[in-house]
Amino acid sequence: MTTSNMNELKAAIKWSEDGLVPAIVQDAQSKEVLMLAYMNEESLGLSVSTGTTWFWSRSRNELWNKGATSGHTQRIESMSYDCDGDTLLVRVAQQGPACHTGRYSCFYNGIELESGAQQADSAVDEEESSDRFGILGKLETIIAQRYAERPAGAYTTYLFDKGVDKILKKVGEESAEVIIAAKNQDNDELRSEAGDLLFHLMVLLRERGLPLDDIMSELNNRHGKPTTNKMR
Repeated sequence: MTTSNMNELKAAIKWSEDGLVPAIVQDAQSKEVLMLAYMNEESLGLSVSTGTTWFWSRSRNELWNKGATSGHTQRIESMSYDCDGDTLLVRVAQQGPACHTGRYSCFYNGIELESGAQQADSAVDEEESSDRFGILGKLETIIAQRYAERPAGAYTTYLFDKGVDKILKKVGEESAEVIIAAKNQDNDELRSEAGDLLFHLMVLLRERGLPLDDIMSELNNRHGKPTTNKMR
């Protein structure tokens, strides 16, 4: 970004009296909100120029580069500001947990609503979602949590720790199980094995840093277009 463009950006932001603007940090892949921090003009400039998040610590009264000490870095995928120019949205590729507590997201404290509903811990709700494919988004978030936090004893932690070759092996095994179930004309078995395949495929997508949204976009782009016949 040129100096003039940077000056235009800084002029577009409505800075607080102490020269700060809140920055909401979002996982570019799972879309989970990870944290909220503050930027001043200098940290905004550093974030744009380095491609990693820089903030202003109000408690320490100093600049800080997220992950410089912990290794839990945030590579910026995109940045934008809202209609009022008083809030930034920073979409990042998060390495490890975003929260200093070791949690994937800082927003893990659920609040019980008077209606009886509860938003808690980025976990899959027991109630059926009105969106029939909503479970895929929830599962993507859970897998992102496991990738960041690596809880001991979790199967997903095991897969991520073993690496892409192990994950690919499981995708291959589950694909074979789906084929066998279909050949056996056993829909109960097919349902179970298809679920296993989708889960392991989503683990692979997280390991490769490929959002599920990109797969949906690919399918959407293909919709209505003639398919390619690979048979020659």
